[in-house]
Amino acid sequence: MLKYDPRKLVREDNPGANPGDLGMFKFVPDDLPDGAPLVVVLHGCGQTAAGYATGAGWTTLAERWGFALLAPEQQAANNQAKCFNWFEAGDIERGQGEAASIRQMVERMRADHAIDPKRIYVTGLSAGGAMAAVLLAAYPEVFSGGGIVAGLPYKSAVGMREALGTMFRGRIKTPVEWGDLVRTASGHTGPWPVVSIWQGNADKTVAASNAVELANQWANVHGAPGPASEGLVNGHRHILLRNPDGKPVVELFEIAGMGHGAPIFPDDPEFPLGEAEAFILPVGISSTLGIARFWGLEPGAVRTEEIVTVPERVEAGGAETPVFTRPVKTGILKKLWKGIKQIVGRT
Repeated sequence: MLKYDPRKLVREDNPGANPGDLGMFKFVPDDLPDGAPLVVVLHGCGQTAAGYATGAGWTTLAERWGFALLAPEQQAANNQAKCFNWFEAGDIERGQGEAASIRQMVERMRADHAIDPKRIYVTGLSAGGAMAAVLLAAYPEVFSGGGIVAGLPYKSAVGMREALGTMFRGRIKTPVEWGDLVRTASGHTGPWPVVSIWQGNADKTVAASNAVELANQWANVHGAPGPASEGLVNGHRHILLRNPDGKPVVELFEIAGMGHGAPIFPDDPEFPLGEAEAFILPVGISSTLGIARFWGLEPGAVRTEEIVTVPERVEAGGAETPVFTRPVKTGILKKLWKGIKQIVGRT
């Protein structure tokens, strides 16, 4: 059973306008200076705000690195499984429902704790990851970055039936079609949030193809046509895309052999973080640490875009063709995927 200090996340009983009827929890480290960053952390189905924020290591990292946490919590009255309603039309539009509630909570944190408005970020797991994608699309001027773990593209589904189909099978659109869904969500024209995406390639709850479609959605929004660079980090596939100015804007981690959950590395000899729990999986790499570093939150670290050398400016092509591609499935994974497609075809 996950253990956490209840003093780290406290309930805020007056979040302000709350059309989505969500709970509001926050963690503000002692002596947090004015102008500190804020990270919004969104739990997965069946989890609590405190359980996910603590289990994934966000409270520990916030205390070490000096940033505030906002952890909205779903209520069973809104969704029996306590999933954020990332697929309900009334909750995913700008100014409506759960998305509007979380936006208001961000404003409350800004006012109460002198948060730097240019360093506000959102991350989440599963339904929380999909809701993080909603917030990035509906309020791109609010968030500088997102971290989506086992999530789905914005408006990949509307309604429960579509949501289940998209989760299990994925949904394919062109990058332009995906990007248009984001662009029309707010009327914003940029700059856009950077996005870090994490997905287990053995996930049977949210098909791994969703991560690829999500990455291509944001590649198109950023107008970054690629090519993306690819390598291994702790044995896991990592794909990084830069915009025409050389700034990293979208990354995708595919975690080998991992099912549905957030990857953590509690035994990391240099930076242990997180506690194993249901859907919080010790697989030798930390999504929390990786996302926070991608955003540039590590104190004293030189931000990645400040050390990039770009030989010559690349002209943007709008990322009209997919930049991120699915890995070739071989051996057991290939057979497993073939079996899944046969089962799905009969339903």
